[in-house]
Amino acid sequence: MLLNNRRTAAWLTAASLAFAALSTAVMPATAHAQEFVSIKGNSVNVREKPTTRSATLWELSKGYPLQVTRRQGQWLRVRDYEATLGWVHAPLTQKTPHVVVKARTANLRAGAGQNHRVVGKLEQHEVARTLKKQGSWLQVQRSNGQSGWVAKSLVWGW
Repeated sequence: MLLNNRRTAAWLTAASLAFAALSTAVMPATAHAQEFVSIKGNSVNVREKPTTRSATLWELSKGYPLQVTRRQGQWLRVRDYEATLGWVHAPLTQKTPHVVVKARTANLRAGAGQNHRVVGKLEQHEVARTLKKQGSWLQVQRSNGQSGWVAKSLVWGW
């Protein structure tokens, strides 16, 4: 009987270790929520490498939303809805939620739903500040101050 208990204990220990290893291998991919930032300044350079001496790949305007894929010191490796862009200096970003229009045009509506009247048109690549979320709709504010609702499927960001 003692041998059987030792075998059971050994099996349970091995199973526990396997589960722990599997959990740590799988959990980081699912446990971390997507981190987003937006551009703080009027114009910010996206660099090829995490240094100001590196080549500028893109220049982004205020509010442009970015997903953080990696951190290195004061630098963030970022991507937008199309692809990985490069590196931005973290102090030049903010946690104010914004979206960018990924559709050719998007209707800006008076309320959250297609049954509400159109109050404006958002153009592709236009950036708007996110004010509120309701189901599959976002209330946004344009740079000119106009606000309204847009379908989440037509924009990218948070």
